[in-house]
Amino acid sequence: MKFFIDTANLQDIEEAQALGVLDGVTTNPSLMAKEGITGKENILKHYLDICNIVDGDVSAEVISTDFEGMVREGEELAALHPQIVVKLPMIGDGVKACKYFSSKGIKTNVTLVFSAGQALLAAKAGATYVSPFLGRLDDVSTDGMHLIEEIREIYDNYNYQTQILSASVRHTMHIVNCAKVGSDVMTGPLSAIKGLLKHPLTDIGLKQFVEDAKKMNL
Repeated sequence: MKFFIDTANLQDIEEAQALGVLDGVTTNPSLMAKEGITGKENILKHYLDICNIVDGDVSAEVISTDFEGMVREGEELAALHPQIVVKLPMIGDGVKACKYFSSKGIKTNVTLVFSAGQALLAAKAGATYVSPFLGRLDDVSTDGMHLIEEIREIYDNYNYQTQILSASVRHTMHIVNCAKVGSDVMTGPLSAIKGLLKHPLTDIGLKQFVEDAKKMNL
């Protein structure tokens, strides 16, 4: 399973990259705003800064909600860097734009997916990635992980090449469960990725090893 980090914070991206396990980055307008990145030129430059840190795909989201606007923005984003993936909303014009970009060989990520039917439409439109938001489903007392399982079954049934990018990942068990059910990618915060490192028995064992090593007078 690929590990993406869901942020626009360059320090978090650099730290995840330094771990040696980072495969890509996802961003959105909210994450850009959180980092105080405003203005078209600054936003485009920030995408380039991210691409210069990581080796994998970087999802850059369009702002427009109409087909012509998505195509215009998406083409500009895709021209920035070969790693850029155009991120599109799961609406009618977003599906149309996905089909347009896939016919041009431009990678896409269809986002804000909350049902298996939506994921099926994205795959038929040729999406590179589909982003079901499992954490947000959990927030409204719906089993987000079940949605990942449903999409996996449908894609396997018909050999769709669209990758399941499990989004809105909140914690380490989300990551582990995504891996268990066959999600192709997960995207989440640095805290969730680093959380996989933690186990009390590791800490206890390492402490004992260090104490025993001191007795060896090395």
